[in-house]
Amino acid sequence: MPDAKIPAPSDGPPEAFIDQVKDVLEHLYDFSFLQRHPLAQTLGGGSDQAEVRRRMLDAVEALNPGPGIPFRAPPARPYYLLNLRYVEGMTVQEVARELGISQRQAYRDLRHAEESVAAILWAHAQPSPFAPAQSSASIQDEVARLAGQPLPIDIVPLVRRALGAVEALAQQRALDLRVTLPEAPVVASADPMVAQQVIVGLLSFALRQAHGPSLSVALVAADPEAALRVSYRADAPADPQPELNPVTLQLAAWMGWRVALDVHGPERAIVVGLPAHGPTVLIVDDNAGLVDLLQRYLADQPYRVMTASSGREGLRLAREAAPSMIVLDVMMPEMDGWEILQRLRTYPDTAQTPVIICSAVGEPELAQSLGATAFLQKPVRREDFLTALRLAGAPR
Repeated sequence: MPDAKIPAPSDGPPEAFIDQVKDVLEHLYDFSFLQRHPLAQTLGGGSDQAEVRRRMLDAVEALNPGPGIPFRAPPARPYYLLNLRYVEGMTVQEVARELGISQRQAYRDLRHAEESVAAILWAHAQPSPFAPAQSSASIQDEVARLAGQPLPIDIVPLVRRALGAVEALAQQRALDLRVTLPEAPVVASADPMVAQQVIVGLLSFALRQAHGPSLSVALVAADPEAALRVSYRADAPADPQPELNPVTLQLAAWMGWRVALDVHGPERAIVVGLPAHGPTVLIVDDNAGLVDLLQRYLADQPYRVMTASSGREGLRLAREAAPSMIVLDVMMPEMDGWEILQRLRTYPDTAQTPVIICSAVGEPELAQSLGATAFLQKPVRREDFLTALRLAGAPR
């Protein structure tokens, strides 16, 4: 039997790959299933089920038609079919009713949507040649074209990814990376893409200058400014103080980061001051799929996210953690969202906290009468969600 043809990067995904994608979508929150699924290796996540799920949801989100496209319009259908079926957990029959199409049409369109997700993942899984290096001038042009302003984001995952990028360089130089990162988020003002390049640049600089057995990286949370410290030992006290890459310094300055190089004989340290910001959003919903989706909507936004899977837990966190904003589901066991909202409005410490009702139950007037700040109908578009948060008053 001849060997199966391996498609070139320009080819579409093979049928077996599409079926694997469908398997993962159907078991999106079955962690043990994801860990042993062959797609985990194909996508480069190993046995990290969270990474597999992240990549899958990224591919689904890539089909988002954007604002201005009606919910039931054909261009929006693949995105909402996938969300309603696999994220919200509806049956195909329920999805068909929700979208106003026949069950047969729903099955056919859902298969096309699965194929689209598979095509996105297949393209990302193929090896690509290295892009040519950019000149300093071109990087400066990119900075000049950056839209908006840096936003508060969690720096911890950026540092982890930057460490992964320089790990090979550390091994080549026989340097042991000693890393101290907090478990809790460290929120700082940044642009994710620019911030990661700055951190990679600083780590690369330190590795090239270091001559000791190790290099230490520590991220410390503090108010009002967190700090990233990269410490190493130079070859000799007489070594001249090197200059940091001016492009890296320019990118850091654009985000409001302060970069300093401390030199005490052979002991050197790069210290980065990270202005800390960010309001907190508490999401109260027993649907793990929707919670994960909303968290992903906020991944690059100026919010720190807390979650609660029950009304009682949500009430406790609302009073203890004093979130800036609460996103509340209605249909939950034991205590529904209407009761939770009424209780929130009776407590002095939560009476003025903005609450966004997010539910498939279409009762915006009731929500407003009970003190809700805004109402979002499920399934929720990313643009509508972010707009609701902004109009409700966060960030302040």
